[in-house]
Amino acid sequence: MYASVMDNIFLLVLVTLLSVVQNVFFALKVEKECTGHQSKRSAAFERLSCAKRNCMDTYPTFLAVLWCAGICLSQAPAAFAGILYLVVRQKYFVGYLGETSQSTPGFLFGKRILFFLSLMCVVGIINHLMLTYGGSDYKEYIQTITKAASTLLLLP
Repeated sequence: MYASVMDNIFLLVLVTLLSVVQNVFFALKVEKECTGHQSKRSAAFERLSCAKRNCMDTYPTFLAVLWCAGICLSQAPAAFAGILYLVVRQKYFVGYLGETSQSTPGFLFGKRILFFLSLMCVVGIINHLMLTYGGSDYKEYIQTITKAASTLLLLP
């Protein structure tokens, strides 16, 4: 039983752990900037701190929709979208260190990925309700469509 449970969530666990490592990286960058300029807060520290705070504000939402999409619908597309989200979040964080406008593409792309994961959650829940109360299960069809649609996230 343990093996089947792990098979169903392994990719989600992997993406979650990678996101934790990324959060540690963000925190270390802020700490390094903070200890480097103890006399007064530099503009770089303010940007780093703001970027980290913005990333942390969306983090609970990301985890919730990642796990909901992966469990309710399909693990692989959810994990793929999760990896893309982490890459985009890194781009956002690094972009924020330069001009604030450099972070805008990462922010907008991140919103699109969160929307995709949210849509996966809703579709998975609707499919479960249709199975429970209507006797119709469209999960295989929906998973096929979701796997194909997840690659569309790569389009700019």
